[in-house]
Amino acid sequence: MGARGSVGRHVLDALIAQSVPVRASARKPEPDQFPANVDVVAADLTDRTSLDAAFAGIGQVFLYANHAGVAGVIDAARNAGLSRIVLMSSGSVIHRTSAGNAITEEHREVEDAFAAADDLNVVPIRPLVLATNALGWSWPIKASSSVALYRPDALTAPIHEKDIAAVTVAALTGTRKPEVSDLLTGPMRISQREQVAEIAAATGKSIEVTELSRDEAAAQFVRFMPAQEADAVLQFLDDAAAGNSPATTTIADVLDRPAIGFDVWAADHASDF
Repeated sequence: MGARGSVGRHVLDALIAQSVPVRASARKPEPDQFPANVDVVAADLTDRTSLDAAFAGIGQVFLYANHAGVAGVIDAARNAGLSRIVLMSSGSVIHRTSAGNAITEEHREVEDAFAAADDLNVVPIRPLVLATNALGWSWPIKASSSVALYRPDALTAPIHEKDIAAVTVAALTGTRKPEVSDLLTGPMRISQREQVAEIAAATGKSIEVTELSRDEAAAQFVRFMPAQEADAVLQFLDDAAAGNSPATTTIADVLDRPAIGFDVWAADHASDF
């Protein structure tokens, strides 16, 4: 599900590379979006009727956590007799100091709904901080070679979407280890300011960082997301500034290789900036 997404497209590519028969779904598939040998269907996690065709004849599915329509997804999964659901959730669900955050609790609601369906085999994948969050800085960097940040020195360990996809594929193909549902992070903690420096190095640009107050950040975030989600993002950053956003070894434990660093992510996405 969501095969055009930042994680989903890497999952699709990896399954194809391993010669695993795969079906891709998107809300509105368009011609030539996917390789010719891939079965493609139109499906929406919030549209129960679209899921029967998407799940028909499928053994396993990868999908994103979406609290809207979760009951329909569970019903369709039962109806199709799915053997395994790999659910992209959030590490905040098992991260102690994220409890109560609105975004955390939406993901917890989805995990709890699937957990209550004890006849389904559900494997949560739980990344804490996505490196792709930095793509939100692309417009101001392109426009002015500067970016205004709240808590620019707060430390997190952002994870490359390719690592999330690799763990997902391990879970889908049955090679997963018990640690697959542990907290997923990048290899080391790095501040937002240092992330911008890595982007500058990858792009060859000089990028200025300015600091936003909490009120200024709130006013900026609500332009792009609901107020409750904007406040949740601020809470995550406050928690990181308090030293509570860890780096874990889960990627290495599951994949037997180091996690990909943010410097590599910045190089991979240099054209976005």
